[in-house]
Amino acid sequence: MRPKKSLGQNFLTSQSVVDKIVETANLDSKDVVLEVGPGKGVLTQALLEKAGKVIAVEKDDALIYLLKEKFAQEIKEEKLVLVRGDILKFDLPAGKAGFEEYGLKNSNYKIVANIPYYITGEFLRRTLSSDIQPSQMVLLVQKEVAERIARSKKESILSLSIKVYGEPKYIQTVKAGSFNPAPKVDSAILSIENLSKKFFDEVSEERFFKVIKTGFAHKRKLLLSNLSVLKSREEIKKAFKEALINEKARAEELSLEQWLLMVKII
Repeated sequence: MRPKKSLGQNFLTSQSVVDKIVETANLDSKDVVLEVGPGKGVLTQALLEKAGKVIAVEKDDALIYLLKEKFAQEIKEEKLVLVRGDILKFDLPAGKAGFEEYGLKNSNYKIVANIPYYITGEFLRRTLSSDIQPSQMVLLVQKEVAERIARSKKESILSLSIKVYGEPKYIQTVKAGSFNPAPKVDSAILSIENLSKKFFDEVSEERFFKVIKTGFAHKRKLLLSNLSVLKSREEIKKAFKEALINEKARAEELSLEQWLLMVKII
């Protein structure tokens, strides 16, 4: 079966990478796993050996047929539930679109997946802001994205958007040759742990994201100039002084703690 470029299909073929993903997810027989884009079922097989139940969402009809054949017994035993559809069209924030019937509730499941590169940002945003957050996410993503989230000394909207909900960890680089077809870039295993919305006990979720998006709006401008559309320049300068932020700072230089303080002040 040929991978479909339009669906961003790069099938994982390395058993050692599969083993590392499953090890990172720390699964046991009580765990429910949501897998996105199971492909030919290489990771699915390993998940079924460790978890109590796997819910696999697949968009490709041809792969659904293949998976039904391959895992007929597990489907019969209701250990594997195959869901045909686009994960981005499932209403995770409301807990609707059928997921509630599979027992997905807040923090009682994990997401383990080799997701298509092109849905990474949207998938993370929707899942992390969901009312039914997983307890952990272990994802194969583009190496550059994983580094930006978990390793870079400079923050971005993406990295901050992850860190307000959980703790990202860069687990391991995965070479392009571990996939068929091989993508043009390397990937990485990214784990996001200790997920919650406790960060927003202190500030409004909507307000926080409005402020950081404004701060990053024009990369060539100083943060002071960008934020001046929210308050007067003098008020922003006063806020900078309270938060011990240099007036010549750029958005990427602020830590999550400094952003939190800034949002509280302005």
